[in-house]
Amino acid sequence: VLSPSSRAPPRLSGPSPNPNMMQPMRLRSQGRGSPLLCLSAALLAVALLPGAAVADGVTPTEALRLRDEVKDMFYHAFDGYMQHAFPLDELRPLSCQGEDSLGGYALTLIDSLDTLALLGDKERFAAGVEWVGKNVRFDINKTVSVFETNIRILGGLLSAHLIASDYATGMKIESYDDQLLHLAADLAQRLLPAFDTPTGIPFGSVNLLYGVDDDESKITSTAGGGTLTLEFGVLSRLTNNTVFEQVTKNSVRGIWARRSKLNLVGAHINVFTGEWTQKDAGIGTSIDSFYEYLLKAYLLFGDEEYLYVFEEAYKAAMHYLHHDPWYIEVNMNSGATVWPLFNSLQAFWPGLQVLAGDVDPAIRTHAAFFSVWKKYGFTPEGFNLATSTVQNGQRSYPLRPELIESTYWLFKATRDFRYLDVGRDILASLQYAAKCPCGYCHISDVETHKQDDHMESFFLAETVKYLWLLFDLAVGPDNIVENGPYKYIFSTEGHLLPATPEISLVDEHCLYFEAFCNNSTDRGYISADGSSKHPSVNCTHFDERQTVSSQNSLSNVLSTTRGYIKGVCPGLSHAQKLGISYHDNTVEQNSRSHENPDESYTDQSSVQIQSSSVILISHPATSPPDEPLETGSRTQYLENIVVTGDSEPVEVSGSSQGNTENLAEDTTLGISEQIEVTAAEEVGSQDIHIEDGTS
Repeated sequence: VLSPSSRAPPRLSGPSPNPNMMQPMRLRSQGRGSPLLCLSAALLAVALLPGAAVADGVTPTEALRLRDEVKDMFYHAFDGYMQHAFPLDELRPLSCQGEDSLGGYALTLIDSLDTLALLGDKERFAAGVEWVGKNVRFDINKTVSVFETNIRILGGLLSAHLIASDYATGMKIESYDDQLLHLAADLAQRLLPAFDTPTGIPFGSVNLLYGVDDDESKITSTAGGGTLTLEFGVLSRLTNNTVFEQVTKNSVRGIWARRSKLNLVGAHINVFTGEWTQKDAGIGTSIDSFYEYLLKAYLLFGDEEYLYVFEEAYKAAMHYLHHDPWYIEVNMNSGATVWPLFNSLQAFWPGLQVLAGDVDPAIRTHAAFFSVWKKYGFTPEGFNLATSTVQNGQRSYPLRPELIESTYWLFKATRDFRYLDVGRDILASLQYAAKCPCGYCHISDVETHKQDDHMESFFLAETVKYLWLLFDLAVGPDNIVENGPYKYIFSTEGHLLPATPEISLVDEHCLYFEAFCNNSTDRGYISADGSSKHPSVNCTHFDERQTVSSQNSLSNVLSTTRGYIKGVCPGLSHAQKLGISYHDNTVEQNSRSHENPDESYTDQSSVQIQSSSVILISHPATSPPDEPLETGSRTQYLENIVVTGDSEPVEVSGSSQGNTENLAEDTTLGISEQIEVTAAEEVGSQDIHIEDGTS
């Protein structure tokens, strides 16, 4: 076991860091003290400065060896579970026993199915799918977490179903007859009673047989109510039952409707009254995947309401929570610092920034987070930024995947081999300190490396998966994610959700050029003959012969950034189409606290994006020249970049490089420039309000 003092300094390879990265960013809100800035500079020096000790980078041969070592890691843990714990939920890897931790339905097997498929293990994947289809039932008297059941069980069933039922994945099971899809639909139906609340935000737990318990708490987390859209949305599109997707969208709307004037959300909320019971805003514990699913729901479904909310939420997070390179917790109403703490769940954020195209701050934040790993051999649940010590009561490392996930995405976007060095260090830590007789153990104290007899299912669903993908990408990818027929969105549990036409194109409101349209269900989009199944949508086919009048400018033209479809929805303004007008009884939602626009953060230095299949939302591009623009129109269109496996490096240059002092508030964050919506814009009879979480 490596002690903290025996761990080598970070190994860096590749080009030297951009000198601009080393310049401390000016703090952007009052009440932020200098000790945190000094700590940021000190830890960044360890992680980034060229003067740090440098070792040879990971070679392709070594990357191949490391990939195989990760594969062996997976089977050591998976075989340990199957031999000593199955069909119980999870493995106790020290005592080689099992335990039921969620619902008693082979949680670890279901969570691991798409990892088996990713590794190309068709035999065990098929055997696992067959066993689950025959033996798992959900008509049981168990009260379960809605959040955990959704991301682990529902997501695992859907991902495995989509792989097992499709010849294009190379893992098609001939005898498979949608058993996992039927199980997923049954499970989701049993979760639906949790959504029966005045706000639309679900209870945290539900009994699978009897519904919500009488004594169930009315307090739930923001992540618990906002991390359901991907799984429920995919299920709706596979079953043609829109209820699942609609209840989760209402939940997101219920949370966002109660945001503060700063566009921040708190950590816990009362699902009946809509009052925030914990008003600490952050990107970590209890909130993290709310941000994640806003962007990923847009990428998977093309629903621009999610993009609009994400842009607003992301901009607020970067303004109020970001102490470059760290993120802190603040009061959601005042923006005052509450807690200068790095918690390990924040480590997903750089990976999300890569998906959003905001790579430069992701690089700096990842380096800071990894410096904590280097200090202890693992990331503790909490690291106090003011004292530069492990936070009392948060000393453990429960095999979390978030830092590894961000490492994978940054390597995929930049091809900087320093991220392979990061992966090598993480793998070494897990092998030396976490490996135990039947699997891999939680680390109960990152300073002593004491082991705890527990292995969460997400170790096989996420931690090992992202680590294997990292090294596989380095040696020349050979898996369905990189070389398969679809682009994949990873759920917050690391499950593979493909952007197939059946999933990604069924909810477009304005269609033309014979785009995919499922005419068998009432979804409110245009049918092949141009008629609408939902007249209130007020959509028409785009006709190049039409002229654009001053009252119907191209600011009302919907341009889907995913490159599939364009159309015109002349009856809706930008705010109505994308933003919705939210309000409740206590907060004026149209207010914004942008008192210091020149202090907004942005830094769009050039980055290299080389061959990969990651979808990046890039800088705004002006409207095509053949489309007339009304004089003074600020309409801009997102430029969607899909970097394929055969692509050459692409230079993505930012704006106002090297000048962070005079930037306007409405700056490019690598997502899209927000179209200003003033009170003078027409609202008309189409105005939409969402009150108390219902539409």
